[in-house]
Amino acid sequence: MPVGVPKVPFRIPGEEDATWVELYNRLYRERLLFLGQEVKEEISNTIVGLMVFLSIEDHTRDLYLFINSPGGWIISGIAIFDTMQFVTPDVHTICMGIAASMASFILVGGEITKRIAFPHARIMIHQPVSSFYDGKTGDFFRETRQIVKLRENLTKVYVQRTGMPLWVVAQDMERDIFMSATEAQAHGIVDLVGADPEEDLEDFLL
Repeated sequence: MPVGVPKVPFRIPGEEDATWVELYNRLYRERLLFLGQEVKEEISNTIVGLMVFLSIEDHTRDLYLFINSPGGWIISGIAIFDTMQFVTPDVHTICMGIAASMASFILVGGEITKRIAFPHARIMIHQPVSSFYDGKTGDFFRETRQIVKLRENLTKVYVQRTGMPLWVVAQDMERDIFMSATEAQAHGIVDLVGADPEEDLEDFLL
């Protein structure tokens, strides 16, 4: 049966006794943020609000954003990306599991030299897409123009933050490109790959 979000003890500074708070609430107090679902308005607004609040609370301490997301809405992802560039603290981005589509855009938006992928993580980039099901013809063309502009903007960001040539990024975004952690590092999406625990165990046994 589901147990919900676990609670852990936390003693508020100045208080004698600890109180029980939700796990993620406790982690937020340590400036650890999590994107573990599809990128939509609610989670985007939550992460944006937390980054702004924590920046106001202490602008000298870095923020850490852990990512395990299949991607999602373009504008919601851009809101997180832009806030990461706006707040004073450096934002570390850490990919665990997968960072696909807009989640990879958020991953690449971390402070350069402070973007990490766990050794078995997967990263996927592609061009922004939209659905044109029952819309009118005029709406179709207007939305198409917006998608083209968004693609140009996203491509420029990937070029600036990865150091890859424009033609390489543009070509890769033509289709779904899945990368391992080391491939994403070679591509400039992340700067570091976390240590492989199996390799650490082998070194320990030798």
